[in-house]
Amino acid sequence: MIPEDIFKKVRQIHIRTSHMVNDVLAGQYESVFKGQGIEFEEVREYQPGDDVRTIDWNVTARTGRPFVKKFVEERELTVMLIVDLSGSLQFGTHTRSKAELAAELCAVIAFSAITNNDKVGLIIFTDRIEKFIPPKKGRRHVLRVIRDVLSFTPEGHGTDIAIALEYLSKVTTRRTVSFLVSDFFEQPGQDYERALRIASKRHDVIAITTADPRERELPKLGIMEFQDAETGEVALIDTASSRARAEFRRLAEERIQRTSDLFRSAGIDAISVQTGEPYVGELLKFFRMREKRLG
Repeated sequence: MIPEDIFKKVRQIHIRTSHMVNDVLAGQYESVFKGQGIEFEEVREYQPGDDVRTIDWNVTARTGRPFVKKFVEERELTVMLIVDLSGSLQFGTHTRSKAELAAELCAVIAFSAITNNDKVGLIIFTDRIEKFIPPKKGRRHVLRVIRDVLSFTPEGHGTDIAIALEYLSKVTTRRTVSFLVSDFFEQPGQDYERALRIASKRHDVIAITTADPRERELPKLGIMEFQDAETGEVALIDTASSRARAEFRRLAEERIQRTSDLFRSAGIDAISVQTGEPYVGELLKFFRMREKRLG
């Protein structure tokens, strides 16, 4: 039984994202995500100008007339949503948390995928693999995916992106379009660069960074206690100190730049969204960039 509050959230996200997919992103998704090659469709009689290399010699010999093979682009894709639900994703200083923002982004991507008859799968992770939903088609399936991203209670609190990417390779045999949704907060001793590079060679990986403005800029409110949502560590910071706020900003910008450089060097595209800002503009910019590059 789905809790009433989760049911309402799923319904609200469904309404908002359906409008966005149909009216704003229509055609954008299909134009930038292509099928994985071509597949045989049928044979037809040879016509002047046809490539002789496509002649089906078996049918030609059987009928006594030349026939050629007709191929079409293999349109169907498998889209994987790899979603970080570690402790830091529960943070948010606006109307929603980063986890809720991740759920809505997943809804937009998933509805775009099923509109184009693609399959959608889900991997939820923290410092372990929390849940896997195999790729399927259909609106009911997508609503289940959204519900699980919104309501799933993970056992872990930390983040291990490498585990999630390695698991992707274990459960998928074909190339996928994989959206890696996380805040990309690094954990001590964790290094996912190698896993990201390997995954990007096998799959079309797109990184989506969810962020909150307060993770970059501290408010001027005096001495405050901060707790790391993933490690539980507590620290006191004097937010009235301009030096403390400047150091906080510097460390945040260094982390953001380090992550951006990693994406660039691994050859993957990235989208960055904030809890307090509309995200449709960032999605459109991403689609247009991909479309321009493909053209």
